[in-house]
Amino acid sequence: MAGDIDPFESGSDGTRIVAVSMQHAGHLLNYLAGTLALKRGDRVLVESEAGTRIGIVEVEPHEPAQTLDLSSMRPVVRLADDRDFRLEEDTLSREQQGERLCVTRIRERGLAMKLVRVDYTYDGRKAIFYFTAENRVDFRDLVRDLANTLRVRVEMKQIGARDETKVTGGIGPCGRELCCSSWLRDFEAVTVKMARDQGLALNPSRLAGMCGRLKCCLRYEYATYVELKRALPNLGRRVESVQGAGKVIRQNILKQTVLIQREEDGGVVEATLDDLVDNRPARN
Repeated sequence: MAGDIDPFESGSDGTRIVAVSMQHAGHLLNYLAGTLALKRGDRVLVESEAGTRIGIVEVEPHEPAQTLDLSSMRPVVRLADDRDFRLEEDTLSREQQGERLCVTRIRERGLAMKLVRVDYTYDGRKAIFYFTAENRVDFRDLVRDLANTLRVRVEMKQIGARDETKVTGGIGPCGRELCCSSWLRDFEAVTVKMARDQGLALNPSRLAGMCGRLKCCLRYEYATYVELKRALPNLGRRVESVQGAGKVIRQNILKQTVLIQREEDGGVVEATLDDLVDNRPARN
């Protein structure tokens, strides 16, 4: 389906791009929209590294940033039609068949690997098998077996624990669907320091997600905690307050208060920032 280019959505040369994902909550890839009238949720045919695929429009056609390199960007082939959807159903059936076969062959060979997902290209000529493994696995015989039995080109790709959880999905301890499988598209680094700076107990069982790695949600409020923490005196610092002088033994970042162990009697008092006395010399 084609339509006129909206001058308010296109650049000076009429170029528009559109963001497409190949799976739910998958990575966003940019494609040239051309003159196609696309809207969010449309199913389209695109060329990917794995071949022709059906993708979902996530960001509607818009003007590209001036710094974006368009020279290697591929165009959207066309809107998917009923024939494509029927072919997609056949492909899903072949992927299920390939998954069952691969699991059986892995078990027969005693390979230390776990199959996560199987993807066929649109033309059905290539199958990509995604797996996880703790160590290096020699799967050459497995590849030859799968290729001869399924009559396709076979590629094996090892993925990490976070990617595996993103594919399989599940419910987190918060009672909601996992972020990685519902909306989180890209994984960013998560460190123990983030938990420490938020005052969380460093308990591995509490900090680890279903993937066994640190929970992605530790990043969400980290910047806010860092900003709020700057206003509070550090632990161990001697301060003076309207409730007496002493040493900071605890910070309550969200309340913006500190617990002070007083020097005079060893008692513990809670002080706000307004309660702290500024002993810096006055400027002339």
